[in-house]
Amino acid sequence: MATQPILRYPHPVLKKLCHRVATIDTAIHDLIRDLLDTMREGPGSVGVAAPQIGVTLRVCVVDVSASRHGKDNNHGQLCMVNPEITARSGTAVMREGCMSVPDYTGDVERATEITVRFNEPDGTERVITATGFEAVAIQHEMDHLDGILFLDRIVSLKTGLFRRKNYK
Repeated sequence: MATQPILRYPHPVLKKLCHRVATIDTAIHDLIRDLLDTMREGPGSVGVAAPQIGVTLRVCVVDVSASRHGKDNNHGQLCMVNPEITARSGTAVMREGCMSVPDYTGDVERATEITVRFNEPDGTERVITATGFEAVAIQHEMDHLDGILFLDRIVSLKTGLFRRKNYK
């Protein structure tokens, strides 16, 4: 399919609660391809959620395998339809950025281990336990499905928000 333009904060679609996917059909397969193409084109991107390209459905993709932070601990390319976090443990503060908020990064506290249940593009249910950077990336993308941006989770607006120096 095609790389799609990323909506930027404060676009109102980014703050909407996304709808569950009732049927995984050709339109959902096309959406997943668009998300993958868009993720691969994003500078340093490890994930994209449907609302970032203007679609309010609970679909996101994550792949941290090429990232220096996640290359040693990941599940490869994840295409998640209707993902739900069923368990979480531990916490850590990590610096996050987002293609929808390209001018800033911020320190966000997230669970260090999560269990996620979702449907694969073929409809198969899958359950994974993700840790470290992959867990953070999944939580970041799933927040988009609930209309939450990393800006909403900054640990301190005074000391945890940073203007990005280079972002292309």
